[in-house]
Amino acid sequence: MAENEIVVNIFPGKTILWTLLFLFCCLLCAAGDETVTLQEVEGTTITLHTGITGIQSDAQIQWFYGPEKAEEKILISQVFKGETVTEISERFKERLQLDRISGALTIRNISRNLSGVYLLHVITDRLSSRTFSVSVYAPVSAPVINQRGNRSLSSTEPCFLLCSVENGEDVKLSWYRENERINITNNTDLSVPLNLTLQIQHPENNRNSYICVSANPVSNKTTSLNIAQLCYNSGLPSKRDHMGLPFTEQTDRSRSLLPALISVGLLGLLIIILAFVWILLKNKKQKVSETEELTYADVKISAHSAGRVKKEENSRITPVEAEPDSVVYSHVKRSI
Repeated sequence: MAENEIVVNIFPGKTILWTLLFLFCCLLCAAGDETVTLQEVEGTTITLHTGITGIQSDAQIQWFYGPEKAEEKILISQVFKGETVTEISERFKERLQLDRISGALTIRNISRNLSGVYLLHVITDRLSSRTFSVSVYAPVSAPVINQRGNRSLSSTEPCFLLCSVENGEDVKLSWYRENERINITNNTDLSVPLNLTLQIQHPENNRNSYICVSANPVSNKTTSLNIAQLCYNSGLPSKRDHMGLPFTEQTDRSRSLLPALISVGLLGLLIIILAFVWILLKNKKQKVSETEELTYADVKISAHSAGRVKKEENSRITPVEAEPDSVVYSHVKRSI
């Protein structure tokens, strides 16, 4: 009886040992299944590549999803009576596409609410699995730079600037001078916009370039600072041209006025040409009128002169013609 009791006591110990070994092997297998991390832009199409090649044609493929743990079965594909049957959950209809050879899963038009954990099971005579952690982000907005506070009236005072952007998940806002980041901010309260200030001492002598950058893990937007526009207009620069304008501002204004000046110049040239043509036509018309008047006057004077000459001739001819008559008459009278 004692021997039997010893045997009975030994078997439970072996069972416990095998159980511990099995659990240890499971932990090792789980540790070997690394999680693939993906960060994607909202609205794009992504593919979860498994790294598996040549899955058996009769294998069962399962995909699970969950915001934190992959608990919801979203796809199952298996061979039934020689035909492949694939079922997709209603939530993922028209979004998922499966590659039966590798088990890769393509997700179309992914949205932020589909961030989470995706788990693949390939079941044959053994179980293979892959885990994916997917984070989906919206594209960041472009930052906006404005002057902060009242306008300075002295060139010795600094220029204060404020860069702002709409907040979002994992969005950070930074100021860069040349290629050096000089400050950064973020806020976990997504309802509050991100703001970051910048102070520039003696902006009229500052030749550095500044940019404000908004970024999340998948996108970034940049806005460059125009010191002349935001600081020089505050009355800061001491170097001005003969018109009292900063040289940079005067240059920008000249560039903006150049098209208008060209248009005015062309219009003036057109007016001069039209005036010249009008003067030529007017002079030509005036000469024609004067020629016609002279011709009419000559004709009138010629007619008048001809009449006067004729009258003079008549007056000269009448006495001569009357004289013979009177001589004849007196001669007849004396004869009688």
